[in-house]
Amino acid sequence: MTQMSERHTAKVIGVTVAAAVGGFLFGFDSSVINGAVDSIQGHFGLGSFFTGFAVAIALLGCAVGAWFAGRLADRWGRKKVMLLGSVLFVVSSLGSGLAFSVPDLMLWRVLGGLGIGIASVIAPTYISEIAPARYRGALASLQQLAITLGIFAALLSDAVLQNAAGGASNELWLNLEAWRWMFIVGVVPAVVYGILALLIPESPRYLVGKHLDQEAADILANITARSTRRSASPRSGSPSATSRRRRSTTFAARSSGCSPSSGSASSWPSSSSSWVSTRSSTTPPRSGSRWASPRTSRSPRR
Repeated sequence: MTQMSERHTAKVIGVTVAAAVGGFLFGFDSSVINGAVDSIQGHFGLGSFFTGFAVAIALLGCAVGAWFAGRLADRWGRKKVMLLGSVLFVVSSLGSGLAFSVPDLMLWRVLGGLGIGIASVIAPTYISEIAPARYRGALASLQQLAITLGIFAALLSDAVLQNAAGGASNELWLNLEAWRWMFIVGVVPAVVYGILALLIPESPRYLVGKHLDQEAADILANITARSTRRSASPRSGSPSATSRRRRSTTFAARSSGCSPSSGSASSWPSSSSSWVSTRSSTTPPRSGSRWASPRTSRSPRR
């Protein structure tokens, strides 16, 4: 039993880490340009305004990506939207590294911002929907940890590439400057993110929304070890069973159009007769109610 619990715990952590790679790309793509700012400004001959605009334009794509990511996730599923984010990160990294003009660079940066916005929404959503309740808070915090690790990895790779070339503007490999390789390196975690998105299961919440209850139950049983079988009903004489039976009988009566306010007790279904008799024997009749017994005639005043 303990080994089974540990195995399912490892599965939950593994799936969560796979989804949190989107947070790693969030931090990486938003910070990788820091090491290339001066080289971009000198290469394209930009002023301070256009340099800052080229750096910050990714935030516009981030806002747009965060806006439509939730709707796409409800329509396509969480996995497909993760794959879309992976593709956007790959295209943005290659395009930014091979940019030949400022508008070209801005376009690829906007696409990278779309991927950032998607990752900022989908990763925590998926983690909260797949994680068991007892681990949900701790596992959801992995998204924030992944973002900070992505920022650290981006700045570290910038420093390593710059030192390897002797400067960000110097050529490193394949006749490309080091600042271009700073962007191209982002292809590696983006491809890893796409592969992991193919391997993880779909969100049970999305499957239930598409009326695929059995598939959602199988995923929960496989990942979180939550049994989908209902527990055995308690003894019929227990108070909880009696109260549930009364509530279900009341709901059935109301669903059939019968209620104490719409007719007499004889119009109730036969299945609710025991509940009516129990209520009538335990609850005193109220004055002026149709459930009260006929009023007896008063004796004449002497």
